[in-house]
Amino acid sequence: MEGRVSARPAQAPAVTIRPARPEDLDALVALEAAAFATDRAERRAIRHAIGSPSISLLVALDDAVLVGAATIERRRGSRRARLSSIAVAPSRAGTGLGRVLLAAAEAEALARECDRLRLEVREDNGAGIRLYERSGYRRFETVTDYYEDGTTAWRYEKPLAGEGGGRRRP
Repeated sequence: MEGRVSARPAQAPAVTIRPARPEDLDALVALEAAAFATDRAERRAIRHAIGSPSISLLVALDDAVLVGAATIERRRGSRRARLSSIAVAPSRAGTGLGRVLLAAAEAEALARECDRLRLEVREDNGAGIRLYERSGYRRFETVTDYYEDGTTAWRYEKPLAGEGGGRRRP
């Protein structure tokens, strides 16, 4: 999955979305540090995700600069995928890049024959909650003390395909 996607032309230039490569590791570690105050993925976890057959790690590039990433996890035999992270460079916050990454994550889950996408979001992450709810996600569970700092998580899910499952039609 590689292509040019326009986030919000008036605010953000087009970005290229593609699978992460081993040479992206340093930039992904730096993005984690810049985007998250807590609950950061460690270098070894990011390295594992890049090569894992059950994880899709997508990156957003503005020219050659890595400005965002989305991590989608799958389990064998399950039609449900989990969006475990969307990271946006602070310089790109509010530009629509999160929405672009979410759409790319949904497309990746569908391409992997998943028909639902689940995620967790901090209850104090208003921007994330608005993004997910405006994108059709519905909250189905609250999990107290989910994050390392004790913050509650809200769990969301979205069906990715209508009747007939998640397989792409020609």
